[in-house]
Amino acid sequence: MNLLSNSYVILFLIILIGFIIGRIKIKGISLDVSAVIFVALVFGHYGYEIPKDFQYLGLVLFIFTIGIQAGPIFFESFKKQGRDLAILASILIITAGIIAYCVYYFGGIDKNLTIGLLNGSLTSTPGLAAAIDITGSSLASIGYGIGYPFGVIGVILFVSLMPKIIGVKVKEEEEIYKNELSIDHPEILRKYYIVENENVIGKSLGELNIRFMTKAVISRVMHDNHVIAPSPELVLQKGDIIKAVGTLDALERVTILVGPETDTEIPSDKNYEVRAILVTNKEVVKKTLGQLNMFNTYGATVTRIRRSGINISPSPSSTLKFGDKIIVVCNEANMKRVSHIFGDDDRKLSDTDFFPIAAGILLGILVGKLSVNFGSFSFSLGLTGGILLVALILGRTGKTGPIMWTMTGAANQLLRQFGLLFFLAAVGTNAGSSLVETFTEYGVELFAYGIIITLVPMIITTIIARYFMKLNMLVLLGTLTGSMTSTPGLAALDNMTDTDAPAVAYATVYPIAMVLLIIVVQILSLI
Repeated sequence: MNLLSNSYVILFLIILIGFIIGRIKIKGISLDVSAVIFVALVFGHYGYEIPKDFQYLGLVLFIFTIGIQAGPIFFESFKKQGRDLAILASILIITAGIIAYCVYYFGGIDKNLTIGLLNGSLTSTPGLAAAIDITGSSLASIGYGIGYPFGVIGVILFVSLMPKIIGVKVKEEEEIYKNELSIDHPEILRKYYIVENENVIGKSLGELNIRFMTKAVISRVMHDNHVIAPSPELVLQKGDIIKAVGTLDALERVTILVGPETDTEIPSDKNYEVRAILVTNKEVVKKTLGQLNMFNTYGATVTRIRRSGINISPSPSSTLKFGDKIIVVCNEANMKRVSHIFGDDDRKLSDTDFFPIAAGILLGILVGKLSVNFGSFSFSLGLTGGILLVALILGRTGKTGPIMWTMTGAANQLLRQFGLLFFLAAVGTNAGSSLVETFTEYGVELFAYGIIITLVPMIITTIIARYFMKLNMLVLLGTLTGSMTSTPGLAALDNMTDTDAPAVAYATVYPIAMVLLIIVVQILSLI
């Protein structure tokens, strides 16, 4: 029996060789998972083919997992500076789309080939997925394969050299960014105060409602050298020491309300605990701390919320999300109850419920089939657009009744890569049969067009961002790599700065660029 006649053997052989080649680094640059499509093109050229069922299975898993992960970031990105970054990402993608149209219209390049070249030049695999779904042409895969190599190298070179070319010092930009960050995300501090204000003496914490008045949290009280866990009934006496947690502004308000700061610290007390608790109970997700009323019920105080690596000062209006880590101060007797209410089960962070995955994909397929008519013009989202839109909305929603739409990072990554590998292997073999003919017809010309599509949009976006919007250079570089959906480009930036400015900007614009490019692909296919 010839093993190479078995499509399953070919599928996993392509993935295996692709992974081996993808891990090869030349001066720090590698093809990574995209190497699979180049291996598949070669196999396709020699007549091997993967059934299209693998292509569509991979497509729906890949697009759905991307949408679920990007949903919260996508909608949040339109707030504050996110609007400016969204505008820049839109400028870059639309400029690239216009150049691609000019290549097709004036250069005489096949439209499906041009659409693939656009996605390869922007290193966008989701865009390629949309292109394959919409055009149904293998030429899109070939165009992607031609545009992709310089798309990777060009972005790395551009973001690495650009600060030097325009004479910007990265260290100075770091200081500016850190100063701006301290305003947007103030540091959470802990300080001790003496109760001396006559207006609070003899009143209970419940009456004073210090959290509402100051936005700070009282985590500990000491009266006559006895440490007391805060509770609504606790009455403050003159000379009591309190420990407050909050931002600098919040703690300044505590000084005004309660009394002056002191160097006297409150020692730990064995009668109550300070514990980090994971939010894994579906019943408390999307509820506010005020609704849970833990302070009045159990005397428990949430002093901090840690979400996506950021410490958040809690307030009664703070809404909990699945996977949040909260710092709780509570009497030892009540801590187990409080822990049970929030869940605190790290095993649930690794569990994957396939019901919402299947339901979400099915709903996306149905939405993609809906058609909107404008006279003689008809428009539908298609398989890719429908699944992506539904996944973005579900990812933003997070929870509907008992159903959790979100996935853990590990589960999302596994399903996404599983889908991506199947998709790349299938479309690559399908496109490989016409690879040589296409390259013979267009040759170096297509490479040149790919270079233009990669570089010109970045140059235009840089000029607008730097000289009109006065954007911080580190934020700009992250915006460029996110708009180009270039993870290798972001990796190159990690060696240039010790701040997270590029990564935050990348995460902000990536989903916007991804969604907008899919829309541009749909528009180009209809022209």
